[in-house]
Amino acid sequence: MTYEEAIAKIHARLRFGSKLGLDNIRALLDEMGNPQKNLKFVHVAGTNGKGTSCTYISSILREAGYKTGLYTSPFVVEFRERFIIDGEMIPENELIEQIEITSAACERLDANITEFEFITALAFNWFAQSGCDIVVLEVGLGGRFDATNIIDCPECALITSIALDHMQYLGDTIDKIAFEKAGIVKEGGNVVLYCNIDPQAEKVFDDVCAERNANLIKADISTLKIGESNLFGTDYELDGVKYHIPFSGVHQVYNSIGALNVIKVLRTKGFDISDEAVHSGFEKSHIAARMEILSNDPIILMDGGHNQDCAIALRKVIEDNLAGKNIACIIGMMADKDIDSYLCEVVPKMSMVRAVMPENPRSMKAEELADACRKYCADSEGRDNATALAEVLDYVYSTENSALVICGSFYMACEIRPFIVGGYDFWFGAEDEEDI
Repeated sequence: MTYEEAIAKIHARLRFGSKLGLDNIRALLDEMGNPQKNLKFVHVAGTNGKGTSCTYISSILREAGYKTGLYTSPFVVEFRERFIIDGEMIPENELIEQIEITSAACERLDANITEFEFITALAFNWFAQSGCDIVVLEVGLGGRFDATNIIDCPECALITSIALDHMQYLGDTIDKIAFEKAGIVKEGGNVVLYCNIDPQAEKVFDDVCAERNANLIKADISTLKIGESNLFGTDYELDGVKYHIPFSGVHQVYNSIGALNVIKVLRTKGFDISDEAVHSGFEKSHIAARMEILSNDPIILMDGGHNQDCAIALRKVIEDNLAGKNIACIIGMMADKDIDSYLCEVVPKMSMVRAVMPENPRSMKAEELADACRKYCADSEGRDNATALAEVLDYVYSTENSALVICGSFYMACEIRPFIVGGYDFWFGAEDEEDI
């Protein structure tokens, strides 16, 4: 197979499970020799903050000298982002090889293996064959029936913030959603809980951990002092120790505190992780499309978060760092989200909005999204990606004290981001800028 053929082979599979539960992924991994049994894990579930938390933890472990696998979703620019060892994506030739191995195992089974089950099994096999010391494993959806939950008790589980999202699959209340996330809690395991979690969700984890004799760790933030914060990072102090993270927003501080508590657990399990590795790991953390600054002049901020809690976090970042600026916005969203609860937080901060329709069957049509945005910003129009980019960039470069915010969906971020970071070479090929 070529690389393109290999990726198409994955995407041809069902996106969501035709059979609820872990039977299919269990059968597939049995067929592949259960590579996950040879790995140690940090398992991360939650509604928001999973990707950033995984990035913090894997970066610290890498700085401590451990060969560290990282499995996350969704990807933003390149499919191979989902499979990383020590900061490097899986090479194309190795991905093709793993797809062939996993496909052969699927063909020997009488089961409809979904895309996520397929790539999860693939990831376990690659991490095991590569000799990873530990894998930081992000849950795809929920927890209880997520394919990643096939693992035995991890070294530590981390629960990030819980909010209303994916309600058609996980339930329509915080406690129902928390119960699904709590499905990753294993008998006798260690569980770190987000330090600012919803009280309803906290009660669920109290009960589940007590039932399963799990050690529940709740971060003490009584000594937390947040210092200077801007679009490029935040300083804070906890228990007399100063930290710097390269992200903006108090929610990112809370995510990093969750990571700190995971590191404390790992130290009790024999992992040698110095304070220097923690500080260095924090400072070297980077994740695309999560409050990511793509340009400083003009300021271009991209965030793929898509629920109300994400919108509140984005609004706070805008209020703290872009107050008084004329902000242009490109927004794209999935139609199955709670659209208005997101828009009411973010769109009133905008001077102009250009809505787009990501290439996904769940996407909201650009004109329909623009209509919804006009409730909060009169200058809202639906456009295709290229036209939207041209109009917002023209506005930003012709308007004093302006900025650009790109938000609403990781699918949209995946399509728009290359045009921003690629510059003239991406837009026009290798032509010289003076010839444009």
